[in-house]
Amino acid sequence: MKFPRDAKILRSHFDMAPFAAVFFLLLIFLLLSTLIPTPGIPLEPPTGDQLPGPDQPTVAMAVDARGNLYYDHDLVSEKKLATKLRVAAKAFRTPPTLIIHADKEVSYNTLAHLTLLARDRGITNCWLAVLPGTEPAAKP
Repeated sequence: MKFPRDAKILRSHFDMAPFAAVFFLLLIFLLLSTLIPTPGIPLEPPTGDQLPGPDQPTVAMAVDARGNLYYDHDLVSEKKLATKLRVAAKAFRTPPTLIIHADKEVSYNTLAHLTLLARDRGITNCWLAVLPGTEPAAKP
């Protein structure tokens, strides 16, 4: 069979319908993916500016506005938190620093209680985690 030399492979117009369909599908997937909740604890910590960071090992915990305690991303009771803090204190050669991620609505009484709980379990330094300040630094 002999093929003509001037034959063209594609003689039809370029169809945009399949490309538009794929585009709209991607758009729908993107919009639906924003509805998926992100894991974590909804906290609104206080703000602070020009604060130093810890220079020794750290252990972190969180307290939300309702007073729920979290350690290693798990909801724990106060008794279980005390056990985990004791284990964490023994895991390091030097006593670690406890970083408390607390919501703005958490009372000072709760923070003092957690600090004393950690001190009784061998963690002597407790720091409150804050967000960087949004205000400009004061000029000297």
